[in-house]
Amino acid sequence: MAEKPLRLLACGDVEGKFDVLFNRVRAIQKKSGNFDLLLCVGNFFGSTPDAEWEEYKTGIKKAPIQTYVLGANNQETVKYFQDVDGCELAENITYLGRKGIFTGSSGLQIVYLSGTESLNEPVPGYSFSPKDVSSVRTMLCSTSQFKGVDILLTSPWPKYVGNFGNSSGEVDTKKCGSALVSSLATDLKPRYHFAALEKTYYERLPYRNHVVLQENAQHATRFIALANVGNPEKKKYLYAFSIVPMKVMDAAELVKQPPDVTENPYRKSGKEASMGKQIPAPEEESACQFFFDLNEKQGRKRSSTGRDSKSSPHPKQPRKPPQPPGPCWFCLASPEVEKHLVVNIGTHCYLALAKGGLSDDHVLVLPIGHYQSVVELSAEVVEEVEKYKATLRRFFRSRGKRCVLFERNYKSHHLQLQVIPVPFSCCSTDDIKDAFITQAEQQQIELLEIPEHADIKQIAQPGAAYFYVELDTGEKLFHRIKKNFPLQFGSRCRCGH
Repeated sequence: MAEKPLRLLACGDVEGKFDVLFNRVRAIQKKSGNFDLLLCVGNFFGSTPDAEWEEYKTGIKKAPIQTYVLGANNQETVKYFQDVDGCELAENITYLGRKGIFTGSSGLQIVYLSGTESLNEPVPGYSFSPKDVSSVRTMLCSTSQFKGVDILLTSPWPKYVGNFGNSSGEVDTKKCGSALVSSLATDLKPRYHFAALEKTYYERLPYRNHVVLQENAQHATRFIALANVGNPEKKKYLYAFSIVPMKVMDAAELVKQPPDVTENPYRKSGKEASMGKQIPAPEEESACQFFFDLNEKQGRKRSSTGRDSKSSPHPKQPRKPPQPPGPCWFCLASPEVEKHLVVNIGTHCYLALAKGGLSDDHVLVLPIGHYQSVVELSAEVVEEVEKYKATLRRFFRSRGKRCVLFERNYKSHHLQLQVIPVPFSCCSTDDIKDAFITQAEQQQIELLEIPEHADIKQIAQPGAAYFYVELDTGEKLFHRIKKNFPLQFGSRCRCGH
Protein backbone atom coordinates (compact mmCIF):
# COMPACT_ATOMS: atom_id res chain seq x y z
CA MET A 1 0.00 0.00 0.00
CA ALA A 2 1.42 3.38 -1.00
CA GLU A 3 2.25 5.83 1.77
CA LYS A 4 -0.06 8.80 2.12
CA PRO A 5 1.82 11.99 1.15
CA LEU A 6 2.29 14.79 3.66
CA ARG A 7 0.81 18.14 2.64
CA LEU A 8 3.16 21.00 3.44
CA LEU A 9 3.35 24.76 3.01
CA ALA A 10 6.59 26.75 2.70
CA CYS A 11 6.75 30.51 3.22
CA GLY A 12 9.25 33.30 2.52
CA ASP A 13 10.06 36.34 4.69
CA VAL A 14 7.13 36.99 7.05
CA GLU A 15 8.72 40.21 8.39
CA GLY A 16 6.22 40.48 11.23
CA LYS A 17 3.10 40.28 9.03
CA PHE A 18 1.66 37.39 11.03
CA ASP A 19 -2.02 38.20 10.47
CA VAL A 20 -1.55 38.47 6.69
CA LEU A 21 0.22 35.10 6.60
CA PHE A 22 -2.10 33.15 8.87
CA ASN A 23 -5.26 34.59 7.31
CA ARG A 24 -3.95 33.44 3.95
CA VAL A 25 -3.20 29.97 5.35
CA ARG A 26 -6.73 29.75 6.77
CA ALA A 27 -8.19 30.66 3.38
CA ILE A 28 -6.06 28.01 1.65
CA GLN A 29 -7.03 25.32 4.15
CA LYS A 30 -10.71 26.21 3.87
CA LYS A 31 -10.52 25.81 0.11
CA SER A 32 -8.07 22.90 -0.21
CA GLY A 33 -8.21 21.05 3.10
CA ASN A 34 -5.78 20.96 6.02
CA PHE A 35 -1.99 20.93 5.64
CA ASP A 36 0.39 19.18 8.03
CA LEU A 37 3.11 21.82 8.49
CA LEU A 38 4.10 25.38 7.60
CA LEU A 39 7.86 25.97 7.13
CA CYS A 40 9.09 29.58 7.22
CA VAL A 41 12.47 30.69 5.83
CA GLY A 42 14.00 34.17 5.76
CA ASN A 43 13.10 36.94 8.23
CA PHE A 44 10.21 35.78 10.44
CA PHE A 45 10.28 38.99 12.49
CA GLY A 46 10.43 42.47 11.00
CA SER A 47 11.16 46.01 12.10
CA THR A 48 7.47 46.64 12.83
CA PRO A 49 6.16 47.21 16.40
CA ASP A 50 5.66 44.07 18.51
CA ALA A 51 1.93 44.58 19.20
CA GLU A 52 0.87 42.00 16.62
CA TRP A 53 3.40 39.45 17.83
CA GLU A 54 2.34 39.93 21.47
CA GLU A 55 -1.15 38.69 20.56
CA TYR A 56 0.34 35.40 19.36
CA LYS A 57 2.88 35.19 22.16
CA THR A 58 0.22 35.62 24.87
CA GLY A 59 -2.26 33.26 23.21
CA ILE A 60 -4.85 35.87 22.22
CA LYS A 61 -4.29 34.70 18.64
CA LYS A 62 -3.11 31.29 17.48
CA ALA A 63 -1.42 30.06 14.32
CA PRO A 64 -3.87 27.80 12.42
CA ILE A 65 -1.17 25.23 11.61
CA GLN A 66 1.97 23.84 13.26
CA THR A 67 4.62 26.36 12.11
CA TYR A 68 8.41 25.94 12.14
CA VAL A 69 10.67 28.96 11.62
CA LEU A 70 14.36 29.73 11.10
CA GLY A 71 16.34 32.11 13.33
CA ALA A 72 17.61 35.68 12.99
CA ASN A 73 19.37 37.10 9.94
CA ASN A 74 20.29 40.41 11.59
CA GLN A 75 21.23 41.77 15.01
CA GLU A 76 17.87 43.50 15.44
CA THR A 77 15.88 40.24 15.64
CA VAL A 78 18.32 38.08 17.65
CA LYS A 79 16.36 38.96 20.83
CA TYR A 80 13.40 36.83 19.74
CA PHE A 81 15.45 33.62 19.61
CA GLN A 82 16.71 33.01 23.15
CA ASP A 83 17.61 29.32 22.86
CA VAL A 84 20.12 28.40 20.13
CA ASP A 85 18.84 24.82 20.21
CA GLY A 86 15.30 25.88 19.36
CA CYS A 87 12.19 26.52 21.43
CA GLU A 88 8.48 27.23 21.26
CA LEU A 89 7.93 30.93 20.49
CA ALA A 90 4.13 30.80 20.78
CA GLU A 91 1.40 28.19 20.53
CA ASN A 92 1.87 26.30 17.23
CA ILE A 93 4.99 28.37 16.38
CA THR A 94 8.38 26.71 16.96
CA TYR A 95 11.91 28.01 16.37
CA LEU A 96 13.91 25.10 14.94
CA GLY A 97 17.32 26.29 16.20
CA ARG A 98 20.60 27.48 14.68
CA LYS A 99 21.28 24.25 12.83
CA GLY A 100 20.22 20.66 12.91
CA ILE A 101 17.90 17.92 11.71
CA PHE A 102 14.19 17.64 12.39
CA THR A 103 12.69 14.20 11.85
CA GLY A 104 8.91 13.85 11.99
CA SER A 105 6.98 10.81 13.14
CA SER A 106 6.34 10.04 9.45
CA GLY A 107 10.09 9.77 8.82
CA LEU A 108 10.22 13.13 7.00
CA GLN A 109 13.71 14.58 7.41
CA ILE A 110 14.19 18.35 7.42
CA VAL A 111 17.65 19.92 7.70
CA TYR A 112 17.74 23.57 8.80
CA LEU A 113 20.45 26.23 8.92
CA SER A 114 19.53 29.60 10.41
CA GLY A 115 21.12 32.97 9.65
CA THR A 116 23.43 34.35 6.97
CA GLU A 117 26.95 33.30 5.99
CA SER A 118 29.93 34.61 7.98
CA LEU A 119 33.58 33.72 7.43
CA ASN A 120 34.79 35.86 10.35
CA GLU A 121 35.44 34.87 13.96
CA PRO A 122 33.71 35.28 16.32
CA VAL A 123 30.57 34.43 14.36
CA PRO A 124 27.64 36.79 15.07
CA GLY A 125 24.52 35.31 16.67
CA TYR A 126 22.61 35.73 13.42
CA SER A 127 25.14 33.94 11.19
CA PHE A 128 26.54 30.51 10.41
CA SER A 129 30.17 29.59 9.79
CA PRO A 130 32.05 26.92 7.81
CA LYS A 131 32.23 24.95 11.09
CA ASP A 132 28.44 25.02 11.40
CA VAL A 133 28.03 23.73 7.86
CA SER A 134 30.66 21.06 8.44
CA SER A 135 28.94 19.84 11.61
CA VAL A 136 25.58 19.49 9.81
CA ARG A 137 27.29 17.59 7.01
CA THR A 138 29.02 15.27 9.51
CA MET A 139 25.71 14.53 11.28
CA LEU A 140 24.31 13.03 8.09
CA CYS A 141 26.92 12.16 5.50
CA SER A 142 29.19 10.00 7.67
CA THR A 143 27.21 6.81 6.97
CA SER A 144 27.47 4.85 3.74
CA GLN A 145 23.68 4.44 3.69
CA PHE A 146 23.10 8.20 3.37
CA LYS A 147 21.17 9.02 0.18
CA GLY A 148 19.94 12.55 0.86
CA VAL A 149 17.31 14.45 2.84
CA ASP A 150 13.73 15.40 2.11
CA ILE A 151 13.92 19.14 2.75
CA LEU A 152 16.65 21.75 3.32
CA LEU A 153 15.70 25.11 4.85
CA THR A 154 18.08 28.08 4.60
CA SER A 155 17.47 31.81 4.53
CA PRO A 156 20.13 32.77 1.93
CA TRP A 157 20.01 31.42 -1.59
CA PRO A 158 22.80 29.03 -2.57
CA LYS A 159 25.38 30.77 -4.74
CA TYR A 160 25.37 29.76 -8.44
CA VAL A 161 21.99 28.03 -8.17
CA GLY A 162 21.06 29.58 -11.54
CA ASN A 163 23.85 27.77 -13.44
CA PHE A 164 22.44 25.50 -16.19
CA GLY A 165 18.91 26.48 -15.13
CA ASN A 166 16.11 28.85 -16.05
CA SER A 167 16.52 32.59 -15.50
CA SER A 168 16.51 33.79 -11.90
CA GLY A 169 15.25 37.21 -12.95
CA GLU A 170 16.96 40.21 -11.37
CA VAL A 171 18.95 38.09 -8.91
CA ASP A 172 22.48 37.42 -10.15
CA THR A 173 23.24 34.01 -8.68
CA LYS A 174 26.95 34.35 -9.50
CA LYS A 175 27.20 37.25 -7.05
CA CYS A 176 24.28 36.73 -4.70
CA GLY A 177 23.86 34.00 -2.12
CA SER A 178 26.04 31.78 0.05
CA ALA A 179 28.80 29.50 -1.18
CA LEU A 180 28.53 27.53 2.07
CA VAL A 181 24.85 26.84 1.37
CA SER A 182 25.81 25.64 -2.14
CA SER A 183 28.29 23.26 -0.55
CA LEU A 184 25.71 21.97 1.92
CA ALA A 185 23.11 21.45 -0.82
CA THR A 186 25.70 19.56 -2.88
CA ASP A 187 26.36 17.10 -0.07
CA LEU A 188 22.89 16.75 1.45
CA LYS A 189 21.05 16.30 -1.87
CA PRO A 190 17.70 17.63 -0.62
CA ARG A 191 14.59 16.80 -2.62
CA TYR A 192 13.32 20.31 -1.85
CA HIS A 193 15.41 23.34 -0.89
CA PHE A 194 13.66 26.53 0.24
CA ALA A 195 15.26 29.98 0.73
CA ALA A 196 14.24 33.66 0.84
CA LEU A 197 15.75 37.12 1.64
CA GLU A 198 15.79 38.34 -2.00
CA LYS A 199 12.14 39.44 -2.01
CA THR A 200 11.33 37.51 -5.16
CA TYR A 201 9.94 34.15 -6.25
CA TYR A 202 12.14 31.76 -8.22
CA GLU A 203 11.41 28.11 -8.87
CA ARG A 204 14.46 26.63 -10.52
CA LEU A 205 14.17 23.71 -12.91
CA PRO A 206 14.93 20.49 -11.00
CA TYR A 207 18.56 19.39 -11.13
CA ARG A 208 20.14 15.95 -10.96
CA ASN A 209 22.37 14.74 -8.11
CA HIS A 210 24.38 12.19 -10.07
CA VAL A 211 26.71 12.16 -13.05
CA VAL A 212 25.02 10.40 -15.94
CA LEU A 213 26.94 7.41 -17.34
CA GLN A 214 29.25 7.45 -14.30
CA GLU A 215 27.05 7.10 -11.20
CA ASN A 216 23.86 5.34 -10.21
CA ALA A 217 20.72 7.42 -10.68
CA GLN A 218 19.69 9.52 -7.69
CA HIS A 219 16.67 11.70 -6.94
CA ALA A 220 16.45 15.24 -8.33
CA THR A 221 16.46 18.46 -6.28
CA ARG A 222 13.93 21.29 -6.57
CA PHE A 223 15.09 24.72 -5.38
CA ILE A 224 12.37 27.26 -4.59
CA ALA A 225 13.01 30.83 -3.41
CA LEU A 226 10.00 32.62 -1.96
CA ALA A 227 9.09 36.31 -1.81
CA ASN A 228 8.11 38.32 1.27
CA VAL A 229 4.61 38.05 2.77
CA GLY A 230 2.08 40.58 1.52
CA ASN A 231 4.43 42.13 -1.05
CA PRO A 232 2.70 44.76 -3.25
CA GLU A 233 3.89 43.07 -6.48
CA LYS A 234 1.96 39.94 -5.41
CA LYS A 235 4.99 37.73 -5.94
CA LYS A 236 4.49 34.22 -4.64
CA TYR A 237 5.38 33.82 -0.96
CA LEU A 238 3.52 30.59 -0.13
CA TYR A 239 4.31 27.28 -1.81
CA ALA A 240 2.12 24.19 -1.34
CA PHE A 241 3.47 20.73 -2.06
CA SER A 242 2.96 17.06 -1.19
CA ILE A 243 5.80 14.74 -0.26
CA VAL A 244 6.24 11.11 0.76
CA PRO A 245 9.32 10.76 3.04
CA MET A 246 12.16 9.21 1.09
CA LYS A 247 12.71 6.61 3.83
CA VAL A 248 9.39 4.95 2.95
CA MET A 249 9.46 5.54 -0.80
CA ASP A 250 10.00 2.88 -3.43
CA ALA A 251 13.61 3.25 -4.63
CA ALA A 252 12.71 3.20 -8.33
CA GLU A 253 10.00 5.83 -7.80
CA LEU A 254 12.38 8.05 -5.83
CA VAL A 255 15.01 8.27 -8.58
CA LYS A 256 12.62 8.94 -11.47
CA GLN A 257 13.97 11.95 -13.34
CA PRO A 258 11.63 14.84 -14.23
CA PRO A 259 11.51 15.57 -17.99
CA ASP A 260 12.98 19.07 -17.49
CA VAL A 261 15.85 18.03 -15.20
CA THR A 262 19.15 19.91 -15.66
CA GLU A 263 22.77 19.45 -14.67
CA ASN A 264 23.74 20.11 -11.04
CA PRO A 265 24.57 23.84 -10.74
CA TYR A 266 27.19 23.32 -8.03
CA ARG A 267 28.96 20.26 -9.40
CA LYS A 268 32.50 21.68 -9.47
CA SER A 269 32.21 23.50 -6.21
CA GLY A 270 31.77 21.24 -3.22
CA LYS A 271 35.33 21.07 -1.85
CA GLU A 272 36.07 24.74 -2.24
CA ALA A 273 32.82 25.80 -0.61
CA SER A 274 33.38 23.51 2.35
CA MET A 275 36.62 25.39 2.98
CA GLY A 276 34.75 28.67 2.90
CA LYS A 277 36.19 29.75 -0.44
CA GLN A 278 34.27 31.41 -3.21
CA ILE A 279 32.91 28.93 -5.72
CA PRO A 280 33.97 29.58 -9.30
CA ALA A 281 31.06 29.33 -11.70
CA PRO A 282 31.29 26.10 -13.72
CA GLU A 283 31.57 27.92 -17.01
CA GLU A 284 34.02 30.53 -15.72
CA GLU A 285 37.29 28.76 -16.37
CA SER A 286 40.60 30.50 -16.92
CA ALA A 287 40.51 32.77 -19.94
CA CYS A 288 43.76 31.26 -21.21
CA GLN A 289 42.79 28.16 -23.22
CA PHE A 290 44.86 25.75 -25.27
CA PHE A 291 43.65 23.23 -27.81
CA PHE A 292 45.14 20.16 -29.41
CA ASP A 293 45.96 20.92 -33.03
CA LEU A 294 43.77 18.81 -35.30
CA ASN A 295 46.43 18.64 -38.01
CA GLU A 296 48.99 16.80 -35.87
CA LYS A 297 48.98 13.12 -34.99
CA GLN A 298 50.73 14.01 -31.75
CA GLY A 299 48.71 16.92 -30.36
CA ARG A 300 50.63 20.11 -29.73
CA LYS A 301 49.25 23.14 -27.99
CA ARG A 302 48.26 26.28 -29.77
CA SER A 303 46.78 29.44 -28.35
CA SER A 304 43.07 30.24 -28.30
CA THR A 305 43.53 32.79 -31.06
CA GLY A 306 43.64 29.83 -33.43
CA ARG A 307 46.93 31.05 -35.01
CA ASP A 308 49.90 28.77 -35.41
CA SER A 309 53.47 29.74 -36.27
CA LYS A 310 53.56 26.99 -38.93
CA SER A 311 50.35 27.98 -40.66
CA SER A 312 50.44 28.67 -44.39
CA PRO A 313 50.81 32.34 -45.42
CA HIS A 314 48.20 31.72 -48.15
CA PRO A 315 45.48 29.58 -46.64
CA LYS A 316 42.90 28.12 -48.97
CA GLN A 317 39.68 30.13 -48.86
CA PRO A 318 36.89 27.87 -47.58
CA ARG A 319 33.58 27.64 -49.41
CA LYS A 320 30.85 29.71 -47.78
CA PRO A 321 28.85 27.39 -45.48
CA PRO A 322 25.11 26.89 -46.04
CA GLN A 323 22.84 29.32 -44.21
CA PRO A 324 19.72 28.49 -42.16
CA PRO A 325 16.26 29.53 -43.40
CA GLY A 326 15.54 31.17 -40.02
CA PRO A 327 17.08 31.65 -36.52
CA CYS A 328 19.32 28.75 -35.43
CA TRP A 329 20.81 28.19 -31.97
CA PHE A 330 23.84 26.35 -33.37
CA CYS A 331 24.97 28.19 -36.52
CA LEU A 332 28.14 29.91 -35.30
CA ALA A 333 27.32 33.21 -37.02
CA SER A 334 23.90 33.34 -35.36
CA PRO A 335 23.33 35.78 -32.48
CA GLU A 336 21.45 32.96 -30.70
CA VAL A 337 24.68 30.95 -30.18
CA GLU A 338 25.81 30.88 -26.54
CA LYS A 339 29.39 31.78 -27.35
CA HIS A 340 30.68 31.37 -23.78
CA LEU A 341 30.28 27.59 -24.31
CA VAL A 342 32.47 27.52 -27.46
CA VAL A 343 35.83 25.79 -26.84
CA ASN A 344 37.50 25.71 -30.24
CA ILE A 345 36.73 26.86 -33.80
CA GLY A 346 38.08 25.07 -36.86
CA THR A 347 37.60 25.80 -40.57
CA HIS A 348 34.29 23.98 -41.01
CA CYS A 349 33.36 22.85 -37.49
CA TYR A 350 33.54 24.02 -33.92
CA LEU A 351 33.66 22.39 -30.49
CA ALA A 352 31.40 23.50 -27.63
CA LEU A 353 30.51 22.42 -24.13
CA ALA A 354 27.05 20.89 -23.88
CA LYS A 355 24.63 23.13 -21.97
CA GLY A 356 23.42 21.05 -19.03
CA GLY A 357 25.71 18.23 -20.18
CA LEU A 358 25.68 14.65 -18.92
CA SER A 359 29.16 15.17 -17.41
CA ASP A 360 31.62 18.01 -16.85
CA ASP A 361 33.44 17.22 -20.11
CA HIS A 362 30.44 16.42 -22.33
CA VAL A 363 31.12 18.27 -25.60
CA LEU A 364 29.47 18.76 -28.97
CA VAL A 365 31.05 18.77 -32.42
CA LEU A 366 28.99 21.08 -34.64
CA PRO A 367 29.32 22.31 -38.23
CA ILE A 368 29.80 26.06 -38.57
CA GLY A 369 27.36 26.12 -41.48
CA HIS A 370 23.78 24.94 -41.34
CA TYR A 371 23.72 21.17 -41.87
CA GLN A 372 20.95 19.06 -40.36
CA SER A 373 22.81 15.73 -40.12
CA VAL A 374 26.08 13.93 -40.80
CA VAL A 375 24.50 12.48 -43.95
CA GLU A 376 24.20 15.97 -45.47
CA LEU A 377 27.78 17.11 -44.76
CA SER A 378 30.11 17.97 -47.64
CA ALA A 379 33.34 16.01 -47.99
CA GLU A 380 35.59 18.70 -46.44
CA VAL A 381 33.28 19.05 -43.41
CA VAL A 382 33.20 15.26 -42.91
CA GLU A 383 37.01 15.25 -43.00
CA GLU A 384 37.20 17.87 -40.24
CA VAL A 385 34.54 16.09 -38.13
CA GLU A 386 36.69 12.95 -38.28
CA LYS A 387 39.74 14.96 -37.15
CA TYR A 388 37.78 16.33 -34.18
CA LYS A 389 36.61 12.82 -33.26
CA ALA A 390 40.13 11.35 -33.46
CA THR A 391 41.60 14.24 -31.44
CA LEU A 392 38.95 14.00 -28.74
CA ARG A 393 39.47 10.25 -28.47
CA ARG A 394 43.23 10.76 -28.01
CA PHE A 395 42.67 13.55 -25.50
CA PHE A 396 40.19 11.67 -23.33
CA ARG A 397 42.18 8.42 -23.55
CA SER A 398 45.14 10.32 -22.06
CA ARG A 399 42.84 11.12 -19.12
CA GLY A 400 41.65 7.57 -18.57
CA LYS A 401 38.35 7.88 -20.43
CA ARG A 402 36.71 6.40 -23.51
CA CYS A 403 34.32 8.31 -25.77
CA VAL A 404 30.74 7.51 -26.67
CA LEU A 405 29.51 9.46 -29.72
CA PHE A 406 25.92 9.69 -30.84
CA GLU A 407 23.70 11.71 -33.18
CA ARG A 408 19.91 12.03 -33.15
CA ASN A 409 18.62 13.32 -36.47
CA TYR A 410 15.04 13.72 -35.31
CA LYS A 411 13.26 16.94 -34.27
CA SER A 412 16.55 18.82 -34.62
CA HIS A 413 17.54 21.34 -37.28
CA HIS A 414 21.32 21.54 -36.85
CA LEU A 415 23.72 18.62 -36.50
CA GLN A 416 24.91 18.05 -32.92
CA LEU A 417 27.41 15.24 -32.57
CA GLN A 418 27.37 14.39 -28.85
CA VAL A 419 30.71 13.30 -27.38
CA ILE A 420 30.46 11.85 -23.86
CA PRO A 421 33.61 10.67 -22.04
CA VAL A 422 33.22 7.68 -19.69
CA PRO A 423 36.01 6.68 -17.24
CA PHE A 424 37.67 3.32 -17.97
CA SER A 425 37.00 2.45 -14.30
CA CYS A 426 33.25 3.02 -14.70
CA CYS A 427 32.42 0.49 -17.39
CA SER A 428 33.77 -1.29 -20.44
CA THR A 429 32.82 -0.67 -24.07
CA ASP A 430 30.73 -3.87 -23.92
CA ASP A 431 28.86 -2.49 -20.89
CA ILE A 432 28.08 0.71 -22.79
CA LYS A 433 26.98 -1.25 -25.85
CA ASP A 434 24.75 -3.48 -23.68
CA ALA A 435 23.22 -0.39 -22.05
CA PHE A 436 22.16 0.97 -25.45
CA ILE A 437 20.83 -2.40 -26.63
CA THR A 438 18.94 -3.05 -23.37
CA GLN A 439 17.38 0.40 -23.39
CA ALA A 440 16.41 -0.09 -27.05
CA GLU A 441 14.77 -3.45 -26.32
CA GLN A 442 12.82 -1.98 -23.41
CA GLN A 443 11.46 0.75 -25.66
CA GLN A 444 10.93 -1.56 -28.65
CA ILE A 445 13.53 0.24 -30.72
CA GLU A 446 15.34 -1.78 -33.38
CA LEU A 447 19.02 -0.91 -32.86
CA LEU A 448 21.12 -2.53 -35.60
CA GLU A 449 24.86 -3.11 -35.56
CA ILE A 450 26.49 -1.88 -38.76
CA PRO A 451 29.94 -2.77 -40.14
CA GLU A 452 32.82 -0.91 -38.50
CA HIS A 453 34.07 0.68 -41.73
CA ALA A 454 30.63 1.35 -43.19
CA ASP A 455 29.78 4.97 -43.99
CA ILE A 456 26.51 6.16 -42.52
CA LYS A 457 25.80 7.84 -45.87
CA GLN A 458 25.51 4.35 -47.35
CA ILE A 459 22.70 3.52 -44.91
CA ALA A 460 20.69 6.74 -44.48
CA GLN A 461 19.52 9.13 -47.17
CA PRO A 462 19.53 12.93 -46.71
CA GLY A 463 16.36 13.97 -44.87
CA ALA A 464 15.87 10.54 -43.26
CA ALA A 465 15.40 10.50 -39.46
CA TYR A 466 17.80 8.25 -37.54
CA PHE A 467 19.73 7.64 -34.30
CA TYR A 468 23.38 6.64 -34.51
CA VAL A 469 25.96 5.54 -31.89
CA GLU A 470 29.70 5.11 -32.30
CA LEU A 471 31.78 3.36 -29.61
CA ASP A 472 35.50 3.78 -28.97
CA THR A 473 36.21 0.37 -30.58
CA GLY A 474 34.73 1.59 -33.87
CA GLU A 475 31.53 -0.44 -33.36
CA LYS A 476 28.42 1.35 -34.62
CA LEU A 477 24.73 1.05 -33.79
CA PHE A 478 21.97 2.50 -35.97
CA HIS A 479 18.20 2.95 -35.77
CA ARG A 480 16.05 4.27 -38.61
CA ILE A 481 13.33 6.42 -37.02
CA LYS A 482 10.02 5.76 -38.73
CA LYS A 483 7.51 7.49 -36.47
CA ASN A 484 8.22 8.52 -32.85
CA PHE A 485 11.46 8.40 -30.91
CA PRO A 486 12.27 9.31 -27.26
CA LEU A 487 14.33 12.51 -27.35
CA GLN A 488 16.34 11.56 -24.25
CA PHE A 489 17.18 8.03 -25.45
CA GLY A 490 20.95 8.60 -25.72
CA SER A 491 21.28 10.26 -22.32
CA ARG A 492 19.28 7.51 -20.59
CA CYS A 493 21.61 4.73 -21.70
CA ARG A 494 23.77 4.45 -18.59
CA CYS A 495 26.16 1.65 -17.75
CA GLY A 496 24.61 -0.85 -15.43
CA HIS A 497 21.04 0.54 -15.76
